[in-house]
This record gives sequence, C-alpha cells and structure tokens, in this order.
Amino acid sequence: MWYWLFKYVFLGPVLWGLGRPTVEGTENIPAEGGAILASNHQAVLDSFFLPLRVPRRITFLAKSEYFTGTGLKGAFQRWFFSVVGQVPIDRTGADAAQDALNAGLRVLSQGKLLGIYPEGTRSPDGRLYKGKTGLARMALESGVKVIPVAMIGTEKVNPIGSRVWRPAKVTIRVGEPIDFSRFEGMGGNRFVERAVTDEVMYKLMKLSGQEYVDIYAASLKKKALAADGSAPAPAAGVAPASDASTVTRLPDTRAS
Repeated sequence: MWYWLFKYVFLGPVLWGLGRPTVEGTENIPAEGGAILASNHQAVLDSFFLPLRVPRRITFLAKSEYFTGTGLKGAFQRWFFSVVGQVPIDRTGADAAQDALNAGLRVLSQGKLLGIYPEGTRSPDGRLYKGKTGLARMALESGVKVIPVAMIGTEKVNPIGSRVWRPAKVTIRVGEPIDFSRFEGMGGNRFVERAVTDEVMYKLMKLSGQEYVDIYAASLKKKALAADGSAPAPAAGVAPASDASTVTRLPDTRAS
C-alpha cells in the first residue's frame, strides 16, 4: 500500500513537478513475470523516478546503510525503504556478493521486476563505469531477460553533494529485452559473466549517450578520497579528460 501512496500521493507529484519525466520504450517491460531492469546510476532519485513511469512495482536492492541508521533520521529511513519494498544488502562483508545474489534471485523467483545498478554505485562524474558481474550471475541463474534502462537528467535534479532538489528535465529510455538463454548452464563461468555484463553496459552506453570508462566507479572514488579526501566533482554536461588510470573504451562484447 505505501509503495502506491508514495508513488501517486506523497512523493510522486513532487518528482513530477521537478523532473517532468518522459519515458520511451515502456512496451519493452513485460506485463507479468520476472525480469531485471538494469540501469545506469546518476543519482539517488533514480530509484524513485523510474517507478513513476513503470506501471508495475519495482523492487530495488538497496545498501544496508539505509536500514541501520540511528536516531530519528535512521528510523525514518529504515521505515521508508522498507515500506516501498527495497531489499537491504550488505556490500561490505565477505559474503556480500552471495547475499546480494540470493536476495535478487528471491525477488525474481516471485515473478517480480528487480531493479539493479550494474555499476554498483552512483557515477561520480556523469560517465558510465564498468559493470559488476553480479548482474550476469542473477540473469543466468534465474533465466530471466535483462532490460537496459537509461536514466538521463536525474543528476541535475539531485546533484551529488547537494541536499536540495532542483527542477530539470528527466528522460527514461527503456531498451529491448536481452535474452541470454544462449548461455544457459554457464553461470559461474567468469568469462561468460563478463561478456554478459559488458553486453548490458554497451546497451546502456548507447541508450544514455554517456562516455564509457573501463574501471569500476567505486575504485575511482576510493582513489580520489585517498588522494585528497574528496570525490571527483560531477561533470556539468562535459566529460572530464581521461588519464592513464581512467582509460575510455567500449565494453567488450565480442564473446557474446
């Protein structure tokens, strides 16, 4: 109930006013049955703008920090993310990857839509970063199709480091479902999982128009924090120049 109340009554109208979101390709989302919505990740609000324009309910895997905060703020976050159906995952423990996989497979086995951000974290500068292979393992073990989704403009509504939401046009592009049944029974093969992930990232790059960078976003953030204690500044519509540690290339889809 709370999911629909936030979508249509409490939060949805505010987001409609801020982003005026338009969507392309909703016909690519099945009316029933499990599927993975694999999206680029520009802002926290990605998880709220996408459900606005998708008729079916979407369950996202959310970092466990949203559920473990203290005080009044922590209690509200825990309640909010629980009632809107987000599933907590621990991204720090030794079993983090397996826990996330199991959580995602449970959602898909119930015939639900699962929202995933293959980059694993928000883009620090507006570019598209290397995808993690947990997405591929979920797709191969569940047998569901992967639907690429490009979120465009959300980083302008909800800039990194800003607590103020700003009016800006938001566009959502839903790509055609990708069927990986040709790799049936090959889950756990790291080369296959890398090929599947790269194919999804290539589709996201084409849909979003983002520059692709062949490193993990989390690695870049850690490097920036170690260097000067701050994360890279978001790009204001212009991608920053790459250096030797951020080599830009297309995702390798040859193995697929």
